[in-house]
Amino acid sequence: MNNNDLAEAIAADAGLTKADARKIVDAVFTAIADAAANGDEISLNGFGKFKVKDTPEREGRNPRTGGAMTIKAARKLAFTPAKGIKDKLNG
Repeated sequence: MNNNDLAEAIAADAGLTKADARKIVDAVFTAIADAAANGDEISLNGFGKFKVKDTPEREGRNPRTGGAMTIKAARKLAFTPAKGIKDKLNG
């Protein structure tokens, strides 16, 4: 499912136009991205949590040459699903 598919599903379910639903989808993802960029945890009841995690600088291997290389420290966005979502996935 992509953004357009999600907007179509929301439009059909909520009785909105596809354009309005697309604006809502874009606004939600922008709000999540902005909160994550600020280091905030995003908790969506019944769905899950998005949390920013820091990965430290570490040593790795270049797969092409096999030589040692340094992998830079980075921030990543991790998602932990809520119990209801886990139950749906695992039947």
